[in-house]
Amino acid sequence: MTTHAVRFEPLPPGRGTSLIGSLGAPDLAAAGYVEHEVRVSGTARSYTSATGGLPTDGRFELLQDRTAGFATRIVVRRPADPARCSGTLVLEWLNVSSGSDAAPSYGFLGAEIVRRGHVWVGVSAQSAGVETAPALVEVGGGGITLQGLRQADPERYGDLHHPGDAFAYDLFTAVARALGDGATGSPVEDLDVGRVLAVGESQSAYTLTTYANGVQPIELAVDGFLIHSRGGPAAPLDGPGGRIDLDGGRADPPVRIRGDLDVPVLVLETETDVLGHLDYLPARQSDTDRFRLWEVAGTAHADRSLIGDFESVLGCPEPVNRGQQRFVARAALRWLDAWAAEGPPAPAAERLAVLDDGGGPRYGLDDLGNVVGGVRTPCVDVPVDVLSGIAPPGANRVCQLFGRTVHVPAEELRARYASVDDYLARYTDATDAAIAAGFVLADDRDEVLADARTERITW
Repeated sequence: MTTHAVRFEPLPPGRGTSLIGSLGAPDLAAAGYVEHEVRVSGTARSYTSATGGLPTDGRFELLQDRTAGFATRIVVRRPADPARCSGTLVLEWLNVSSGSDAAPSYGFLGAEIVRRGHVWVGVSAQSAGVETAPALVEVGGGGITLQGLRQADPERYGDLHHPGDAFAYDLFTAVARALGDGATGSPVEDLDVGRVLAVGESQSAYTLTTYANGVQPIELAVDGFLIHSRGGPAAPLDGPGGRIDLDGGRADPPVRIRGDLDVPVLVLETETDVLGHLDYLPARQSDTDRFRLWEVAGTAHADRSLIGDFESVLGCPEPVNRGQQRFVARAALRWLDAWAAEGPPAPAAERLAVLDDGGGPRYGLDDLGNVVGGVRTPCVDVPVDVLSGIAPPGANRVCQLFGRTVHVPAEELRARYASVDDYLARYTDATDAAIAAGFVLADDRDEVLADARTERITW
């Protein structure tokens, strides 16, 4: 276990906090929350593999290597009243795939975080969040250019410095341990934090896979992991120019989560992740007493709930996915929090139906075209749309992550539903079934019911 000396300092005013958010994020002031952004500095170590690679069973053996100083930033959203703090800190490895820091996990989880009184902290863990780097996914087909913090606002972030992604894993540990221990000068030092849950989506899910398999057994800094939308391989320990190169490692062998972790891990996958652009399927693994895999039917890697009307900026050939993964993600966090506190494990979930008749794997579909199996939500069990994580042919790279939504023809809906009341009754029953199964929270029932597409039933 490494000892980290971390310093927290205020940032100059500049233009304020720079962080790509989600239109679905809650109103912090209305929730009794405040936001702080601070500079965090210290020393981090890099790692090398003792075996020369990252074994597919996830049992990484890492050795500490070089040492370097860093100065990055964290964004903290916490209850204004310390008495409201739940004791859980949700630590998000911010996503840099667009070329700038984004918080997709908070976009999916924010409603659950604030109603429970959790603390959320977003960490600029990777180099591309601090220094401008080529985007892994270009927004709008390349029509929008995003920047790292130092270039986006030199006045506020100009004295940040990142030694490279080889040090990102230990940097994340340093922040986790300092905040979890209530370090003096930290923006949570007045809070009683008992658990640290690491969360990350997409590229950050790859890095958390590597962290869970290799760093957690050494540092023991995290009490549970929500790994959301990972692909088959794990992130490398380093990369060319000091930046992790997921594109270069896309064909690397699939890696599972190691089976001997003493903290719970919940992996949440969408249709896009399992068979689509990320190809998680070869890394699929069985549940254990410390591992759960939830594959969610009718969902895409990213969806309409995150971007709202900014959908038009993406330039996708068809409407993007309008599935209900946000409700499942919130339930996943609720279960993980209880599980990490020695409560019951998250429920086991059926896998998405995958068929292979010699032409390669494909999803098993129902009579309308929605995927069979997996975690079920009302919009796939009482459908008015075909909701897919697989984008139409010819979609650009960002649109490949957003899947699609195709309306079921009116004549088919007429054959399925006698009236809007019939549709709503079935939709309500499906909502209650998802709650009973543990994949949707009772706290979200009203929001799920409001998500019904009654406008599609006009008779």
